[in-house]
Amino acid sequence: MASYRGLSGFDLIVVGLGGMGSAAAAHASSRGKRVLAIEQFQPAHDQGSSHGQSRVIRLAYFEDPAYVPLLQRSYELWRRLEAQTGRRLLMMTGGLMIGAPDSDVVAGSVQSAREHQLDHELLDAAGIRRRFPAFTPDPGSVALFEREAGVVFPEEAMRAHLDIAVDNGAHLHFDERVEDWSVGSSGRIDVRTSKGRYECEQLILAPGSWAADLFKIDWLPLEVEPQQLYWFEPAGGETPFLPDRFPIYIWDLGGGVQVYGFPADDHGRVKVAFFRSRVTGEHALRAALGPCVPALAGGVLVATVSCKYTLTPDQHFVIGHHPDFANVVIASPCSGHGYKFASVVGEILADLAVDGTTRHPIALFSPLRFNN
Repeated sequence: MASYRGLSGFDLIVVGLGGMGSAAAAHASSRGKRVLAIEQFQPAHDQGSSHGQSRVIRLAYFEDPAYVPLLQRSYELWRRLEAQTGRRLLMMTGGLMIGAPDSDVVAGSVQSAREHQLDHELLDAAGIRRRFPAFTPDPGSVALFEREAGVVFPEEAMRAHLDIAVDNGAHLHFDERVEDWSVGSSGRIDVRTSKGRYECEQLILAPGSWAADLFKIDWLPLEVEPQQLYWFEPAGGETPFLPDRFPIYIWDLGGGVQVYGFPADDHGRVKVAFFRSRVTGEHALRAALGPCVPALAGGVLVATVSCKYTLTPDQHFVIGHHPDFANVVIASPCSGHGYKFASVVGEILADLAVDGTTRHPIALFSPLRFNN
């Protein structure tokens, strides 16, 4: 990636070039703004939240129906980005939301699907087993199946957004850590880094797990929690887990325990993890998978990677203007379900920084909800 030094005056600076910051840099630079984007690591690094080769994308969103319009726009933008860059960013495998009928995952997905008239099917346990034999649900389990669910490839997607940013004239600085920022009496923003100082009119902060320090909002409750991702070679081979016969899934096991997973990758490895769960470890994961996906529970562990979730108490995002500075935009689309939204979050952050507002519904994500 291109890098420029000795530059001081910018319309806009983006701090953090992970999933959200790379998208923000692409969108803001496409609007003719002189953009500097600063990242403390190398492109598509593995020190934050936006790595691991695959992330779930889905429309029937159990977390809250309010997310669905954002997801619909996100799909549009991902496909546009694919067309612009020639990179493969999405793989539609279908998706299963599995559990008891009244579980958060199933009931919430059904609510979103019905409220937004999304194409979906409801399957009983026999239907799940018949369609997807690698799954072995108990008789009381059901699932919502949607065809427009699958995988987004985060490293490829970040590189695609960075390509667009460079094509639009953005200046990208890597291996440069932002140490401080301040807003002067004139409203100009001074950004100090490990390698220099820069000025700008607008600032977007999308620093991932470093948000608590860089946001400078004492009352904002952000907690960083490590999560572990696992890849197994399934017992009996990869065939039942190939993308044309094994969808992405989230399985609500009850008691606050949820697991999620993916089809086999190009190397025959199947990725699975706990979903926002305090339960951890390989043995706990195998025990959880035993009744559900036995070929994974008995498979060979071939890789494991950690990532960092930045969590809010209500598990919704933080997106909006800084409560003290109208020309600073903060973004923590977090709590372990944010990456699929990166394309539309980039658009929202550019809207807020350039236009001062956005047409997208983001009231749910206001940082001010925690200031009481």
